[in-house]
Amino acid sequence: GLQQQLASKEDELEQRDQVVKERDRQLQQREQYILLLEEMLRLQRIQRFAASSEKTAHQIHLFDESELEAEIDRLRDQLPDDIEVAEDDTPAAASAPKRRQRGFSDHLLRERIELLLSDEEKAGAVRTFFTKVKEELEYIPAQLKVLEYWQEKAVFETNGDERIVAAARPTHPLGKCIATPALLAYLITSKYADGLPLYRQEQMFKRLGHELSRTSMAHWIIRLDEVFKPLIHLMREAQNSAAYLQADETRIQVLKEDGKAAQSDKWMWVTRGGPPGQPSVLFAYDPSRSGAVPVRLLDDFKGVLQADGYSGYAQICSANKLTRIGCWDHARRKFIEATKAAKPAGKGKQAKLSKADVALSHINKLYAIERQIKDLSVAERYRIRQASSLPRLEAFKAWLDANAGRVMKGGLTRKAMEYTLNQWPTLIGYCKRGDLHISNVLAENAIRPFAVGRKAWLFADTPQGAHASATCYSLIETAKANDLEPSAYIRHVLERIADADTLEKLERLLPWNVELERTSKKVAQYS
Repeated sequence: GLQQQLASKEDELEQRDQVVKERDRQLQQREQYILLLEEMLRLQRIQRFAASSEKTAHQIHLFDESELEAEIDRLRDQLPDDIEVAEDDTPAAASAPKRRQRGFSDHLLRERIELLLSDEEKAGAVRTFFTKVKEELEYIPAQLKVLEYWQEKAVFETNGDERIVAAARPTHPLGKCIATPALLAYLITSKYADGLPLYRQEQMFKRLGHELSRTSMAHWIIRLDEVFKPLIHLMREAQNSAAYLQADETRIQVLKEDGKAAQSDKWMWVTRGGPPGQPSVLFAYDPSRSGAVPVRLLDDFKGVLQADGYSGYAQICSANKLTRIGCWDHARRKFIEATKAAKPAGKGKQAKLSKADVALSHINKLYAIERQIKDLSVAERYRIRQASSLPRLEAFKAWLDANAGRVMKGGLTRKAMEYTLNQWPTLIGYCKRGDLHISNVLAENAIRPFAVGRKAWLFADTPQGAHASATCYSLIETAKANDLEPSAYIRHVLERIADADTLEKLERLLPWNVELERTSKKVAQYS
């Protein structure tokens, strides 16, 4: 009987122990859940209210020597002109930003204003002369002008019959249209390069003396999509003939898309690249984010594709046997979010370096190498990446393998570490060649003006409007990539495309073929 009682007590104690363990487990799960919710809440607040800079609190402590030198040079640049600074020939000094230019560009129109002495003031002087004492920047307000076309006609009489010969009328890309190519170029550039919605342009034109409705402006832009299409097709052919492209995609809201709710996400896809000296940035609207879209856009591309970890690019990579490389910006951004969402240290306490901070220090050293070698030859970049970047990548990979399991599952730091490990084969791909980039930054930079414009006009009304927007962004960003002023390039195209009735004439309108002034002396290259 005593043994049975002891056994019963032992069973009861074991059951209680199991209950306590289960409660402890549940409490631990709840604590982790609360920590995850607090972390997500801090991230949401930061994304909603804080500045979008990707700099971190510990970034200055994570600089290596080259980063510190670059930071010193940035501080040097803020010194007044009359303070002499010793220059050196270190790589960091060579890559530092240039000093702020004093005075105005020689390309600006100049007007000489002479400040004269009175006859009394210069009476008896041996001679007079002028010295330039100041320069001021003047603004000439915009104005609208009506161009009146008067067509001369000649009348001929032959055997009592009259025949009239009229002077040729200039061609217009839209046929009958009250807007000149210059005005159309201004509308497109203002909306898509400067983020100025059509309703604001409507108000501006009204102040200038003419009511130009936003409906008319929108119709012109949509009609021009068909006019520009042959040129966009040529750009796409040239781009897909390249050995290296970058791709990205971003959301756009289109209200009247068949089969899609107005609030649902549609997508603007962007690809950047091209043969040497022929860079292009091409946007394409599609309501889908499926892998069929890059298959359509990159149908004959055979080179290296750089994109983030989105699985939608897998289909084209498999179909065309593309080499895919990843983007370190995306991996770094996840660690930055983890550091920003971390629980802040108490008052008077110094923040400790977290595992996300350590990961960022590894990544920042990779970027520091890229800044040092960006102006070197392709062969030299490849050699330095093999000698310097690969060892740092191997050390980072070993650190991730050792520490990923020690971080709370489901947290932002753990997600960032798992993303980096899952994408590792593509993330190290940039080291295989010297002409590849560490990140997708060129494609992301091309998308940024679109994102800024999207905040201004919020949505597109129709798919036709979205397609027209994609075309306009393509022209503007490709002009920039070729060191052309976008408005001047689009005007140049609009003034000639109606007469471009052969392939040769159309090819002359490609941005790398036009004879327009470049915004920099350096010939545009995709590097």
